[in-house]
Amino acid sequence: MKEEHVILVNEQDEELGTMAKMEAHEKAVLHRAFSVFVMNKKGETMLQQRAAHKYHSPLLWTNTCCSHQRSGESNLEAGKRRLQEEMGFVTDLKELFSFVYKAPFDNGLTEHELDHVMMGRYEDTPRINEEEVADWKWMTPADVKSDIAENPENYTAWFKIIFEKFYSHLTQNMIL
Repeated sequence: MKEEHVILVNEQDEELGTMAKMEAHEKAVLHRAFSVFVMNKKGETMLQQRAAHKYHSPLLWTNTCCSHQRSGESNLEAGKRRLQEEMGFVTDLKELFSFVYKAPFDNGLTEHELDHVMMGRYEDTPRINEEEVADWKWMTPADVKSDIAENPENYTAWFKIIFEKFYSHLTQNMIL
């Protein structure tokens, strides 16, 4: 299998080249990423629990899906591709905002990403890819925020950052 590459960027999201994904995480190099939040008509967010064998943040809860764009792929195309790969469905997405974060992990790797946050709507049950996702559930943003405050160790670093910094933005955009 071909090694996955990430798109290196500056803080203005201008492309600087590509690098092997693991090397970028070892060197903490800023690269492009995305996070997708899927909501239902009740205003709940679909969360996923990352698979147990993930190289970082295994079994932690996070947003509906996330990953890295491929060269030549728009943010929305990447979000739809990964939503299909991880959760087994596709829906229309809307890009809301982007931000830069840096999160070191216990295994020596660091996520340093310019993360594009997108939102979509879906009402059915996902068909999760068990290679990527251990479990899933619907939760209201208020319940997620409370649970993060009580049990921060159960959530991924980027998910906690998004909820802390952009909670009001996410709740205002629940209905597309």
